[in-house]
Amino acid sequence: MFQSPDVVWLNTSPSLQCFSQPLLSYLSHHMTIASWDYSQTEDEASPLSFAVMLLHDYLQSCTQPVHLIGHSTGGLLGLFYADRYPEKVKSLTLLAVGVDAAVNWHVHYYAHLPFSSRQQILRSMAYNLFGYHAEFTNKRLTQILRQDLNSSLSPHSLFQRLCVPRSSVPVPLMVCGSLDDIVVEIDDLCGWQLYLKEGDRLWKCPEGKHFFHFFQPQLVAEQVLHFWKSLHLSNSVSSSLKI
Repeated sequence: MFQSPDVVWLNTSPSLQCFSQPLLSYLSHHMTIASWDYSQTEDEASPLSFAVMLLHDYLQSCTQPVHLIGHSTGGLLGLFYADRYPEKVKSLTLLAVGVDAAVNWHVHYYAHLPFSSRQQILRSMAYNLFGYHAEFTNKRLTQILRQDLNSSLSPHSLFQRLCVPRSSVPVPLMVCGSLDDIVVEIDDLCGWQLYLKEGDRLWKCPEGKHFFHFFQPQLVAEQVLHFWKSLHLSNSVSSSLKI
């Protein structure tokens, strides 16, 4: 029997999903977690609107609104979905999503592609995204990033970059980022301040780079759980006042 989850993790990259597992493991001790996975081949690239449609088909089976959480493009998908179907979303948590919400590591890759080889850029990105010096580790991460370019949902290409104008999000929102992220830099992260509603949160992880939720899973989980708990308490108080 299908058990309606409390939380849905939005995974738009099969190759990068491994970096979310430590965080999801911590969260699963407190909430019922489901992972919604999207993948595509290089020959069948689809627009974000198609992913939104597929996500909605899945969430139609849930008996109540859910907490959505996603990293980078997964968070962008959550934004698109929450804008269109706010009644299905209890809250939205964004990890490594700046106020220019479409910015991901692919943007930096394509910006450098006219000037360097694909392999050189990927090796450099692997170090900048993760910080590992070991040759074997960096080589493996380079392979993972290459797979991500070919199979993940991304709105960008060498010839086109998507920009998403921002406005307030119609559901409770938490935005998390790392102070040493080279993809979503601190100014882009803090740009969310202009759009936060009462009860929304902006949290800055002290370190961890672009995949801070992998390097600091317990710390991130604690912050996210505090946010969800605050929403539950707020809803309980509102219900009591209506009696």
